[in-house]
Amino acid sequence: MHDDLIARAKAWLAEDPDADTRAELADLIAEEAHAELTARFSGTLQFGTAGLRGELGAGPMRMNRAVVIRAAAGLAAYLKKQGQEGGLVVIGYDARHKSHDFAQDTAAVMTGAGLRAAVLPRPLPTPVLAYAIRHLGAVAGVEVTASHNPPRDNGYKVYLGDGSQIVPPADAEIAAEIAAVGSLTDVPRPTEGWETLDDSVLDAYLARTDAVLAEGSPRTARTVYTAMHGVGKDVLLAAFARAGFPAPALVAEQADPDPEFPTVAFPNPEEPGAMDLAFAKARETDPDLVIANDPDADRCAVAVKDGGEWRMLRGDEVGALLAAHLVRRGATGTFAESIVSSSLLGRIAEAAKLPYEETLTGFKWIARVEGLRYGYEEALGYCVDPDGVRDKDGITAALLITELASELKEQGRTLLDLLDDLAVEHGLHATDQLSVRVEDLSVIADAMRRLREQPPTELAGLAITRAEDLTKGTDKLPPTDGLRYTLDGARVIVRPSGTEPKLKCYLEVVVPVADHDALPAARTKATELLTAIKRDLSTAAGI
Repeated sequence: MHDDLIARAKAWLAEDPDADTRAELADLIAEEAHAELTARFSGTLQFGTAGLRGELGAGPMRMNRAVVIRAAAGLAAYLKKQGQEGGLVVIGYDARHKSHDFAQDTAAVMTGAGLRAAVLPRPLPTPVLAYAIRHLGAVAGVEVTASHNPPRDNGYKVYLGDGSQIVPPADAEIAAEIAAVGSLTDVPRPTEGWETLDDSVLDAYLARTDAVLAEGSPRTARTVYTAMHGVGKDVLLAAFARAGFPAPALVAEQADPDPEFPTVAFPNPEEPGAMDLAFAKARETDPDLVIANDPDADRCAVAVKDGGEWRMLRGDEVGALLAAHLVRRGATGTFAESIVSSSLLGRIAEAAKLPYEETLTGFKWIARVEGLRYGYEEALGYCVDPDGVRDKDGITAALLITELASELKEQGRTLLDLLDDLAVEHGLHATDQLSVRVEDLSVIADAMRRLREQPPTELAGLAITRAEDLTKGTDKLPPTDGLRYTLDGARVIVRPSGTEPKLKCYLEVVVPVADHDALPAARTKATELLTAIKRDLSTAAGI
């Protein structure tokens, strides 16, 4: 077994086109680092609806140029079988380690396969790539990014010509083509022949952002902004300047791209401590709100002053605020969200007599809702201009929430005041999450198996009135690895994360509110219920 492992590692080494990973792998072979080699050669990084995502390093279980070349070759073969010979593939990338190399390799493979390739001019937000696909009439798009994952990770996200991320069966069909790729030496990779785009696509995207705002709306809200060491700063500043908002005060330590993400443990605004520097800047400058993008700027976080302290709004709160704002502006079309997001969106849509849809988790599903006007997901993702970007977009979401804050400011009100109004009108929808990060993925599988074999009958003293195993799908949802519990006045969904080694449990309670005076008591009750549900669910799952 040991000899076989070394032989496979040497075979990989012989084909590896990257001097860095070749040196790394050669050292591991020389040291006969059995455990590390086993971890890297125990399988292959799986291509699915999230594309590829994993830790950088040598070997088939890591993100590296060899893995990316195979993925690109498989995607090219798939596109040609779909009759897209000669079609354009547009490629974007973020500022992580190796992202530029992976983008260039993808362009070379596409060109060698008889497709046309165009690469964005520099590291840019993922929404610019999603926009460029439809703007340029491409047959597919690739974004090299690991979004908000740790610094050691990178990823490979695939879009088809409609500008949306892939969904089944395309993911399995592409994966089969990747698996069929033989030796890398047989994959043509010319050194030229693809186009590096100029700024005209970015300019067109920025011009499109103007359509998000209402003509003549107030533009007075003052913001603090952090790019979280990612690629959002220049594009967001340009969009804000075009719109006529005051220039955001920047969190200087996190303003420019840095693949090491030195000031945060995880470059995700939802993670503890990630917003500390932004809050410090807010205490200095006293803005109306704080805005953060994640590193590839497809997510948007919002924080407000609550009493004397700054706090992050939950993604569900921002999702409801944007929906209410669009309704007040007379938006028409379908409002949609994933099943893990707050049911408040459905209440808002119903009151406005607008169509409403629930989808599986991920914008790959939300973006495909027929007649979509607005979609969001609780993980800080908002699609406010689906005709421009059929994906979450942290730049246009930032514009829209700042417009709303400006309108409320003109009335002497805040985002929190509007949230109070929504609670009185529709009930207090309070959400929380039990999220467990693991080193060993078997912990997640064990928790899911335990919940399936010994399902809870109640949580927080509330009887479970309906338990659904979503692996079977429903009349409206395709199958997925998840569990949904409906309780009297509450809802729980449990699922493994699709992009990180996490088990995620999404909790919601709905507490009726008679009037504004009843809000404090309703919040206390909601907090107690969420705490008890989290405790009981943790026990039931063995986590």
